[in-house]
Amino acid sequence: MLTMKIAYIGTAHPLRGGLATYNERLATELQQMGHEVTIYSFSLQYPSFLFPGASQYTDEPAPKGLHIHSIINSINPFNWFKVGRKIRKERPDLIIIKYWLPFMGPCFGTILRQVKKNKHTRIICIADNIIPHEKRPGDNVFTQYFIKPVDAFLTMSREVLQDLRTFTDKPAAFNPHPLYDSYGTPVSREESCKILGLDPSRKYLLFFGFIRRYKGLDLVLKAMQDKRIQSMNIHLIVAGEFYEDKTYYDSMIQEVRDKLHLFTDFIPGDQVKYYFGAADLVVQPYRSATQSGITQIAYHFEKPMIVTDVGGLAEVVPHEKTGLVVQPEVADIASGIVRFFSENGIQGFKENMALEKKKYSWQTFTQVLLTLANQVK
Repeated sequence: MLTMKIAYIGTAHPLRGGLATYNERLATELQQMGHEVTIYSFSLQYPSFLFPGASQYTDEPAPKGLHIHSIINSINPFNWFKVGRKIRKERPDLIIIKYWLPFMGPCFGTILRQVKKNKHTRIICIADNIIPHEKRPGDNVFTQYFIKPVDAFLTMSREVLQDLRTFTDKPAAFNPHPLYDSYGTPVSREESCKILGLDPSRKYLLFFGFIRRYKGLDLVLKAMQDKRIQSMNIHLIVAGEFYEDKTYYDSMIQEVRDKLHLFTDFIPGDQVKYYFGAADLVVQPYRSATQSGITQIAYHFEKPMIVTDVGGLAEVVPHEKTGLVVQPEVADIASGIVRFFSENGIQGFKENMALEKKKYSWQTFTQVLLTLANQVK
């Protein structure tokens, strides 16, 4: 394969979170294949009043071996033209751009239009979402503006691919979200519980990731009130930052406070392994979804899952093989939890995960991505 000069547009260090982790991991994979990769990240990703978390930045060290330029200002049109001209002059063979939110459509769409003027660079979008979970005025217009200069798309769920087809018939492919394998090797339950201050004799559910209404934390908090669960010494770990008003959850939290462990600050990357190490079961009670990076962290640590039958979750968590697929209803989630622990973790789930996760390698994902790029004329 010919090596390429690749410009990767997306969130990266010192910005934090799953998007940055994903982009840095894929850039590393491309570099290991021999390609020259430069990441163009943000000097300003979100104005502070639009960012729901405590901070957009991490104190962790920068990933080694990556070339990251933090130069994109998401709200400054003059910057968009400047960055677009800069990348245009660099004449990358390929741009890979991550799209997750219509808010970024005007910024990204303008940058890409400038780059296209060099008549050389191909543009591939990795689309997390096309239609967002939380809709806002202007979503369709911003997304359409972004899509126009893109040559081809790679989606990580079939639902997103279907959404894409309501906007464009440009070349597109589907490949599941690859493993999040950059959070270290698994840690024993005993060590994990010691680090987190938990009792290893208990059974633990894990709800992991930032908290927004569509992710359904309220559903699992209500499920925890089920008398069957209360009698089984099952505890819930909630590990993730509130990205909405916590007061909505306060009364539900109080109802199960003696069986609940809240870790609601941002979870640094080097701490993720302890939360999954302590857990018996990962629960994703989403009301809506496309794909989920949490699923791929669970696969990396070989932790069975309960997921709701929304979006692309059931595509990557085969029912009664690596987890249970339930409806996004309190009673169904509660029954799934009870069944998992009543049947001793459901025989074979862990072994199946070790086999199933082989489908989600970064090598496979990258090959699909580059094959799609080579199809662009």
